[in-house]
Amino acid sequence: MAQCVQSVQELIPDSFVPCVAALCSDEAERLTRLNHLSFAELLKPFSRLTSEVHMRDPNNQLHVIKNLKIAVSNITTQPPQPGAIRKLLNDVVSGSQPAEGLVANVITAGDYDLNLSATTPWFESYRETFLQSMPASDHEFLNHYLACMLVASSGEAEPVEQFSKLSQEQHRIQHNNDYSYPKWFIPNTLKYYVLLHDVSAGDEQRAESIYEEMKQKYGTQGCYLLKINSRTSNRASDEQIPDPWSQYLQKNSIQNQESYEDGPCTITSNKNSDSNLLSLDGLDNEVKVDGLPNNFRAHPLQLDPSSDSSNSIDGPDHVKSTSSLHETKKANAGIIHGACLTLTDHDRIRQFIQEFTFRGLLPHIEKTIRQLNDQLISRKGLSRSLFSATKKWFSGSKVPEKSVNELKNTSGLLYPPEAPELQIRKMADLCFLVQHYDLAYSCYHTAKKDFLNDQAMLYAAGALEMAAVSAFLQPGAPRPYPAHYMDTAIQTYRDICKNMVLAERCVLLSAEILKSQGKYSEAAALLIRLTSEDSDLRSALLLEQAAHCFINMKSPMVRKYAFHMILAGHRFSKAGQKKHALRCYCQAMQVYKGKGWSLAEDHINFTIGRQSYTLRQLDNAVSAFRHILINESKQSAAQQGAFLREYLYVYKNVSQLSPDGPLPQLPLPYINSSATRVFFGHDRRPADGEKQAATHVSLDQEYDSESSQQWRELEEQVVSVVNRGVLPSNFHPTQYCLNSYSDNSRFPLAVVEEPITVEVAFRNPLKVPLLLTDLSLLWKFQPKYVSGKDNEEVKELVKGEPEMIGTEVISEFLINSEESKVARLKLFPHHIGELHILGVVYNLGTIQGSVAVDGIGALPGCHTGKHSLSMSVRGRQDLEIQGPRLNNTKEEKTSIKYGPDRRLDPIITEEMPLLEVFFIHFPTGLLCGEIRKAYVEFVNVSKCPLTGLKVVSKRPEFFTFGGNTAVLTPLSPSASENCSAYKTVVTDSTSVCTALVSSASSVDFGIGIGSQPEVISVPLPDTVLLPGASVQLPMWLRGPDAEGVHEINFLFYYESVKKQPKIRHRILRHTAVICTSRSLNVRATVCRSNSLEDEEGRGGNMLVFVDVENTNTSEAGVKEFHIVQVSSSSKHWKLQKSVNLSENKDAKLASREKGKFCFKATQCKEEEVATEASEKYTFADIIFGNEQIVSSASPCADFFYRSLSSELKKPQAQSSMHTEKQSVEDVMRLIQKCNEVDLNIVVLWKAYVVEDSKQLILEGQHHVVLRTIGKEAFSYPQKQEPPEMELLKFFRPENTTVSSRPSAEQLSNLIKTSLHYPESFNHPFHQKSLCLVPVTLLLSNCSKANVDVIVDLRHKTTSPEALEIHGSFTWLGQTQYKLQLKSQEIHSLQLKACFVHTGVYNLGTPRVFAKLSDQVTVFETSQQSSMPALIIINNV
Repeated sequence: MAQCVQSVQELIPDSFVPCVAALCSDEAERLTRLNHLSFAELLKPFSRLTSEVHMRDPNNQLHVIKNLKIAVSNITTQPPQPGAIRKLLNDVVSGSQPAEGLVANVITAGDYDLNLSATTPWFESYRETFLQSMPASDHEFLNHYLACMLVASSGEAEPVEQFSKLSQEQHRIQHNNDYSYPKWFIPNTLKYYVLLHDVSAGDEQRAESIYEEMKQKYGTQGCYLLKINSRTSNRASDEQIPDPWSQYLQKNSIQNQESYEDGPCTITSNKNSDSNLLSLDGLDNEVKVDGLPNNFRAHPLQLDPSSDSSNSIDGPDHVKSTSSLHETKKANAGIIHGACLTLTDHDRIRQFIQEFTFRGLLPHIEKTIRQLNDQLISRKGLSRSLFSATKKWFSGSKVPEKSVNELKNTSGLLYPPEAPELQIRKMADLCFLVQHYDLAYSCYHTAKKDFLNDQAMLYAAGALEMAAVSAFLQPGAPRPYPAHYMDTAIQTYRDICKNMVLAERCVLLSAEILKSQGKYSEAAALLIRLTSEDSDLRSALLLEQAAHCFINMKSPMVRKYAFHMILAGHRFSKAGQKKHALRCYCQAMQVYKGKGWSLAEDHINFTIGRQSYTLRQLDNAVSAFRHILINESKQSAAQQGAFLREYLYVYKNVSQLSPDGPLPQLPLPYINSSATRVFFGHDRRPADGEKQAATHVSLDQEYDSESSQQWRELEEQVVSVVNRGVLPSNFHPTQYCLNSYSDNSRFPLAVVEEPITVEVAFRNPLKVPLLLTDLSLLWKFQPKYVSGKDNEEVKELVKGEPEMIGTEVISEFLINSEESKVARLKLFPHHIGELHILGVVYNLGTIQGSVAVDGIGALPGCHTGKHSLSMSVRGRQDLEIQGPRLNNTKEEKTSIKYGPDRRLDPIITEEMPLLEVFFIHFPTGLLCGEIRKAYVEFVNVSKCPLTGLKVVSKRPEFFTFGGNTAVLTPLSPSASENCSAYKTVVTDSTSVCTALVSSASSVDFGIGIGSQPEVISVPLPDTVLLPGASVQLPMWLRGPDAEGVHEINFLFYYESVKKQPKIRHRILRHTAVICTSRSLNVRATVCRSNSLEDEEGRGGNMLVFVDVENTNTSEAGVKEFHIVQVSSSSKHWKLQKSVNLSENKDAKLASREKGKFCFKATQCKEEEVATEASEKYTFADIIFGNEQIVSSASPCADFFYRSLSSELKKPQAQSSMHTEKQSVEDVMRLIQKCNEVDLNIVVLWKAYVVEDSKQLILEGQHHVVLRTIGKEAFSYPQKQEPPEMELLKFFRPENTTVSSRPSAEQLSNLIKTSLHYPESFNHPFHQKSLCLVPVTLLLSNCSKANVDVIVDLRHKTTSPEALEIHGSFTWLGQTQYKLQLKSQEIHSLQLKACFVHTGVYNLGTPRVFAKLSDQVTVFETSQQSSMPALIIINNV
């Protein structure tokens, strides 16, 4: 239980006090009424004695009574009505609320920190009122009248006679059988005669003489002269006198509506108010009966029949009419109690109470106790007094008490008033009232036994209850508190006697006693036991106290506390105590909040919301309903729908109170602020037939860090080219779409008249759909004017300035249950300045139909659209985006700091050109190497001209706009007939197999020295594109060599003609997706020709072998490939003619077929050979048909150059050179040069494709770059074999320098050898046995340095196998020659071979060794001839 102001030792004596009746004459009542008080009320503040009182017990022992209080009340002959008592208790509780600004106790239990109200004044007020308003009953005497004050005025004509009348009236009320109420303690009630004297108006001498007369008649102990009204009421304002009555009369009254007093409390209806006064005693019924006022017919707790027909107070529908409350407030406002009394009068009243108690009441009680004691002794025949006999009763053997359940239900048994059992009870009650608890306990114990023996259960329960209380209050605590007595009493009252009022009194007392002993658990169990359906108010209060018991235990039971607080709140709500209900729920909420009890939280919040709404605490209601909606609710859809509608209903009421106030923040739907994306620019146009717009950037594209890095690199590349190879320091990559991955630390730049799209990510956490209507962005804008003055006027209204910023409104946006959905909202800036996007504004509603609205119905002014809206409220949600966590400096690393995120604060800049690019006839599928012609259309859709258009791509070999020559050379008519992408020339059939030579410079094709091939200028006419103008340019595409899907990124770069300070350039992106399928594989090798002289008589011929394989497996409907032409391109070499052995001129390759071509290549003539510096290439075409494709023109040369430049970018395998000697490096270079050849082969082909029963001809080209003699080169990228795993070696490698020796293969190419001899030789062996044949050995130096050559003619092997192979022949003459060959010199040696048999001989046995003459290091190796030199020796 909560802490109380009074301890239980003070509470119980104050709850059971001697009762005194008061019977006043009309004149006496009039005198007290001058102070707006009845006589009983006049005495109330002074009814507690200020000093200790002594009396003697039956054993003549002195007994001290401390803090004695008496209760004086006017006689009423009607018992109080239960309904009226309930109404009074209800008002007392509702009138007592927690004090404003009360500091709550903070209790820490486990991980809970709870703010609780330590005291519960409403409960104490209820308990006090309840105990004082208990009706008197026959089985106990505690609140029966012990005495009666008879009050008359000194101003009456015959005061003494009036006293006689009053005395007779009292006697009649007590002894006449017509009156069953009030109850009197003993037949001879003490009568005390009080003469009231009005000092200001009465005659003092007369009063004194009357008093003397009274003393003679009634004795000095039995009468008193009380002087009051020492001043007149109109002088009351001069001097401020304290008003001790107000706390008694107005305490716990609801808005001063009714007052109540101790004892049988009194209330009358407002209608009986007399001179602005609430009558409290029913004294207004001035009907005289027998010459006396009939002012005690009706008990003041009588209900006005018109005010309450049902007598039910606890119903939640019990609501006071506001008008009557208002009148009462006014009526009560100006009343001053005791206006005619001075402080002297206060002392006189206090003195009067002392006198009455000392002289009258206590002697009367003492005498009564003695009489009762004597009667009992005589009846029982016991020893001198009960007091001394108690020991015998307890020391003897105990009679086992029967349990309550065994006893018969004889609660209806009634004792006559003079029954000896009742006399014991009477004596016990008297002892209890004067705090003689030992004697009281003895008597109660005796009475209890008697009653149990008689099975008078009501009496027994009463005796048990008071015995337990007496035992507890005994001084020195001789025995423990018998809680089982109380339990038995409660059970008896409740179950057998069906008297809940008495059971409740037991519980209230016992719980206080248990609490004082720290037995909170037992107290809580007791309190909970008495909660029942018959009284919601009582159940609520007891449950609340039980909750406080749980929290006050040694180890607080927090969840039990919360649970019982919820139960109490529920019962308070049923009892109509809305404020208390709300308080209980709020207290319990502290426990359930944030602990995962989501359904409990929802229930509590819902109830708090409803109660707050009922009490017009609308903000609290809104916040409670908001909580239900925003926490991840586990409720059913119907329940969530109900919550949402309730919330909207409350919100609507709140917003109606302040229609012009700021828009409220709405809790639904959730907005994932960090997922907000901002897009600057127009939406992408859809494809229009063959026209396909550039993909650019759009909100539909997913963010990919890899691709965004690629785009950034492309932009950096083109910007650095434009800025002469240097990237400007203030360069930042263009960002059209800002999201959580982009760099948002700077203010983004938007262009005036170009829309800004904000994508807001909504999520509906509920299981009911949400309908947002009139959804738009909320912004503020600071316009800037070109004049240089900043106008900082802030426009916050969404619809305020449409001429500054246009705002798109989405009329309906439906989010289904638990759905995440994005809304794209647009703004149209029409002015330069700073824009700040603050959030979104919308009407939040729900769809009607799925779940019925709980009695709310459709509201007026509802939205009618595609969905029928049940109800909606207008509100906003802000977009607040947290920037990235900073982690650069030490301070940032150690603390948590976030950078700015400015994606919602764009700066609107002046207008810029805007380019749109369309691709016409752009293919999606190509064969590898296929050439296709498409067109690109460039359109300037802005109002500014644009210039400096460039395109950059990582794959420049994929496309070309044609070289400088392309614009000059018109397309040949035959080419246009075939729709060929190439420039072709019809050829003469005689010149077949011989090469047609042309030349071109790579500078014409944008591949000059030091240029970046990736950045290509777009050849715009006049280099400027005017506003609204469009240009179509041809674009040739070549399918990449690797099959599969290729994503090729183009970045178009352009600038404004008028330079802008903020935006220097703009970009447009396009990603082309091309799927390539297999076509041809080309491999080629080049080797030296053995014939040393060509037609022109110059050495240095090469043989080029080209293998072409059709790897296409009829994909894309390809029937066959025709090799149309093979061209070469080189600075130093050219193809001369085809050396095909077969006569078949038609080079067709069906699926999986392979063709082999052999060509003779010669060095270019001196005039054709360009210097190293110039970029002039010689092109030679060998045609297999009747049409020459000019390979030196666009697009064939373009793609050749592009592939060449990408080939050059690949890292070349460099020989490792560790030696410091420069000479060795030079040697290496010379030797390598002999092996190198820079010959590039271009194979041009046509493919015949059947598609939709039509035959198409596709054309294409493949490139092979030949670098090294004898090494095979490929047109398609080779797969790298993964290196084999090696074991790790854990030692330091020795740092030895590897001697850089050229490989044997490289050295073998230093000297070219060639044997000249007759193929067959006839010799008559029968004439001459030795046959001599002349053989010429030609030695050619391929390098540009002097070479020393050794020719060794001795046979290497002499094994018989070798002899069999070679046949046996001998070289005659010198066996070794030493020569020196100068640079590229040809030397011939005349040799003679000697044969002895006919046969076939291989003459290729001479071994040649070579070394560079000026080197000390001898690189010697055998120069092997490339093929066997066979000779046939015939006998003639």
